[in-house]
Amino acid sequence: MTVLVLTRPLLDGVADMVVTELTARGISVCRMDPGDFPETSTLTAEIGPGGWRGSWRGQHQDPVLEEITAVYYRRPSPFRLHPGLSHDDARWASSEARAGLGGILTSLPCIWINHPHHNAQADFAPLALATAVRCGLRVPPTLITNDPAEARTFISGLPGKTAAYKALGTTGPGSRNGEQYALWTTQVRADDITSDVARTAHLFQQWIDKQYEVRLTAVNEQMFAAEIHAGSDASRADFRRDYDSLTFRECGVPDAVRKGVRRLMEAFGLRYVALDFLVNHQAAWHLVDINPSGQYGFIPELRDPITRALADALQEGEAR
Repeated sequence: MTVLVLTRPLLDGVADMVVTELTARGISVCRMDPGDFPETSTLTAEIGPGGWRGSWRGQHQDPVLEEITAVYYRRPSPFRLHPGLSHDDARWASSEARAGLGGILTSLPCIWINHPHHNAQADFAPLALATAVRCGLRVPPTLITNDPAEARTFISGLPGKTAAYKALGTTGPGSRNGEQYALWTTQVRADDITSDVARTAHLFQQWIDKQYEVRLTAVNEQMFAAEIHAGSDASRADFRRDYDSLTFRECGVPDAVRKGVRRLMEAFGLRYVALDFLVNHQAAWHLVDINPSGQYGFIPELRDPITRALADALQEGEAR
């Protein structure tokens, strides 16, 4: 039996930790990157009474499809296509690769952490926030708009007349004129809003006067939480901007939050999720971010326990 790890070939410490833990347990692991398909890996599969049978031959490993009992989906690369293809041909080839390789892998009767279809839904911020509210979790007052006047009115009506502006999708990093950049959470007031807001959708949330943040990582029924205390102005606005200034302390999870997180995971079919909460001076937990592929390795105290929990969950596939 084999655990298939779908990830980039380099620079993913989380995948490295999970692979190391599984290997130490004597579990067969194949680490593959869908980005290698179709240029440097080959798929051959035939349908039979039990589903798809065959292999996916890579540069270093050749997983047998019918032996895969679990898949760890950890931020793989997009398909890399032949550079000689035209734009239209490349788009078509990418679609065919997704339907072929992606379709076969997602049809396998095995455990996924997480299934990419479930990740895609939970990554859709408006859906995730609405689902969180229905699951009983507290979410700050939030506005999504491309109307500058509505944005100003919303912010002016907030306590403190201050909002957090956050990207609805990826924060980057991207590049512009050869320079790297990222879009971090930013504190804004009504007079910061310009006509540029009309160019696309923007998300504004009430700025929470927080004591600290909490990163809560859930693996199936297990929950691991740590307070995040910011040590710089940059990290107080968005802790990702200055990891070196952060200090951490393990903490408990209130029962109401624990129940809400379980309902949220069930709603999206998630076995793993990382959630960010802001805890105010009244000890109320405000959910501000839902990430089904979130990092956990940056919190030293929780690194090993979460890795073991992920390995346990992936190992469950052997018993099916």
